[in-house]
Amino acid sequence: MKFDVLTLFPEMIEAYLRQGILGRAITRGLISIQLINIRDFAKGKHKITDDRPYGGGEGMIMKPGPIDRALKSVDRIPGISRVILLTPQGRRFAQSMAWEMSGWDQLILICGRYEGVDERIVAGHVDLELSVGDYILTGGELGAMVVIDAVARLIPGVLGGERSPLEDSFEDGLLKYPQYTRPRVFEGKEVPEILLSGDHEKIRVWRRKKSLKRTAERRPDLLEQAVLTAEDRAILAEE
Repeated sequence: MKFDVLTLFPEMIEAYLRQGILGRAITRGLISIQLINIRDFAKGKHKITDDRPYGGGEGMIMKPGPIDRALKSVDRIPGISRVILLTPQGRRFAQSMAWEMSGWDQLILICGRYEGVDERIVAGHVDLELSVGDYILTGGELGAMVVIDAVARLIPGVLGGERSPLEDSFEDGLLKYPQYTRPRVFEGKEVPEILLSGDHEKIRVWRRKKSLKRTAERRPDLLEQAVLTAEDRAILAEE
């Protein structure tokens, strides 16, 4: 899968990509990531990429010209590539969207900055406006890294174990159950005995119960959309 990132600060993203799972995925050729500096496509001596908004107001707006030229420089896969603008005005990113995007061949991510991007870029070139949460960041670079990380880990081979992403939080609409590892006793607290029993069915039921209870306590909004079985509803009705 190919990711192309248009940004004013490629060095912010470059350092992250050299680490851990993403770094190994790039080395193995499972994903490719190209960082494109929008400033390289600005004209004039000072390479200016922003200007004051028409109509007045605070802050600066990213100029359309440099972004347009940067987009045209990308080696695109005809009919397949998708252009995404990271912006607080976009659809909220979710795990279901990450799964959908993992089936695409090329994502072109534009990192917004300042007070936003000239609307003519949005209307003429952007396929999807995307937000990673209901808060404001200083730029879209962190959002782009979130999208790359969430999508790349779903590509076969990136995590190694094929079932690993299927057992994460949100995959079945619920938060994940508690996890434990060695030592068996830590600060006087023991691993739940059932996890040591070797009884896979009892462990499955315990994990499901903990997952449901945790979701009800921490994110009850998720239960409204989750597909619950009769067993699930009986567990939730216990307390």
